[in-house]
Amino acid sequence: MAGGWEPGLLLSGIVLLGSCVQWLTGMGFALVAVPALVLLLGPAQGVVLANCATGVICVVGLASGLREVRLRAMVPLCAAAACTVPLGTWLARRLPEPVLLAFMGALVTVAVLLVMRGARVPSLRGHGGAVAAGAVGGFMNSAAGVGGPPISLYALNAGWTVREFVPNALFYGVVVNAFSVAANGVPQLGPPEWGLVVAGMVAGGSIGRWLAGRVPEKQARLLVLSLALVGGVVTLGKGLWGL
Repeated sequence: MAGGWEPGLLLSGIVLLGSCVQWLTGMGFALVAVPALVLLLGPAQGVVLANCATGVICVVGLASGLREVRLRAMVPLCAAAACTVPLGTWLARRLPEPVLLAFMGALVTVAVLLVMRGARVPSLRGHGGAVAAGAVGGFMNSAAGVGGPPISLYALNAGWTVREFVPNALFYGVVVNAFSVAANGVPQLGPPEWGLVVAGMVAGGSIGRWLAGRVPEKQARLLVLSLALVGGVVTLGKGLWGL
């Protein structure tokens, strides 16, 4: 990434914000960071950086909650994701950049609106619902860097509590981002940029944990989804403008 320190500092700021909201609400890194990352780095590099960062955050978050993971419930979700991650990568590599930006922006926008509405979808229940949610999540994660919303909708329709959802969502995040990094590779960043990314993740995590007991969860989640919605609409608009 060329152009002096300004792009690097902006990159670090995006990662810091994404990490902060992830630790504050238990979700949101990809939703908040991906639209900004793809506008700064381009679709391909933005997605792979989001895959790497989200995977690392999920590993750290899962360390204290691994025993609470429902492994039997995770098998169909993760197996389905493994099947669709290559399809998302294949499609993203073949679409022209304006089309890919519009596609990513539309995916983020629709996903956020569905999560905001708390959509009830009977087909997202049971084993079939797990397979469908995992498949869509894997495709979205490798193609657009955002794989969490289908899992959130599955958990909502399956009647999971927040306490049940968080460790299982983190486990899914570890697995699906490992698949996505294997398919997409790692970002082409230099040592200074990697240093700024790591610094942003550490600082964002520290701020998010500090805010977690001070900001009401409902307000924090609404802020995260609002930021994600704005980012999705802007990315969609830029893609459509370039067609």
